Amino acid sequence: MGPLRTPFQGVWNVVRFNWHFYAFALALAIALVVVWAVVPPAGRPYVLTALGGLLVTIAASLAASAYVYDYSNLYRLDWLPTAWPTQPRVLSISAGFDEISPTLQRKCAPADFLAVDFYDPARHTEVSIKRARRAYASFPGTQQVDTRGALPAPADSMDLIFAFLSAHEIRDADERAAFFRELKRVLKPDGCIVVTEHLRDPANFLAYSIGFLHFHSHRAWQATYRAAGLRVQQEIKITPLITAFILDKNGSTA
Repeated sequence: MGPLRTPFQGVWNVVRFNWHFYAFALALAIALVVVWAVVPPAGRPYVLTALGGLLVTIAASLAASAYVYDYSNLYRLDWLPTAWPTQPRVLSISAGFDEISPTLQRKCAPADFLAVDFYDPARHTEVSIKRARRAYASFPGTQQVDTRGALPAPADSMDLIFAFLSAHEIRDADERAAFFRELKRVLKPDGCIVVTEHLRDPANFLAYSIGFLHFHSHRAWQATYRAAGLRVQQEIKITPLITAFILDKNGSTA
C-alpha cells in the first residue's frame, strides 16, 4: 500500500486553510514597501526592519510547518507505543479535520476502529476548520459526538485512544477535563490514550509568533490530565514543536 500523504501536503494545507493570514501579511509587506519609497531617508531603516521582521515571521511559520507536517516522522507513527493486543479496539478523535485515521487504521490493522468528531460549528468557529472540512471528506463511518456528552462506546472497551492535534480545540478547561474523564471511562484498564499537540512554549512562539497562543501550555495539559484522573505514563518529543503525551487510567482524581 502506498503513502497516504502527498509531498508538501502539510504546508500546502496550512497555507490554503489560513490564506487570509498570508494575504494580510502580503498586503502589509506591500504597504511597507510603499512607505519605504515615500518616507525620508532617515526613516527607511526602520521600515526595512519592520519589513524584514514580517518576512522572517512568515518564512519561519512556513518552514516550521513544512518540517513538522512534511519532513518529520509525525505521520509515520513509528514513535507510537505498540503494546496492545493483536486486534486492538481503537478510538480516533478529531475536531473537524481528520488527517490521521487512515494512517492509524493501517498502523493498527487488524483493529476494531471507531472514529469520532467533536467539531461543533457553533462553538468551534475557526475559519480554517471550515475550509478543511470542505477540502477533505470525513473518514468513513465517523460519528459526531459532543465533548459534553457520552462517547458511543462502553466503559473499559478501548485499547488505544488517539487524539491527534485536536483536543486543543476544547478551549474551556472544565469542558476539556470532563471530556478526558469520558475518555478515561471508555479506556481499558491496561489501555492508553495518546494526545499529540503543539504547546504554548518558546519553540512554538519562535515558529508561529502569536499563533502559539492557540495552543495550551504544558501546565494546562497536566492540569487537564490530573482533573480527569489520568497519569502521564510517557512524554515524547516527536519534534521540538510537537509533544505526545501517553496516558493511562491509573491516576487519581484527587
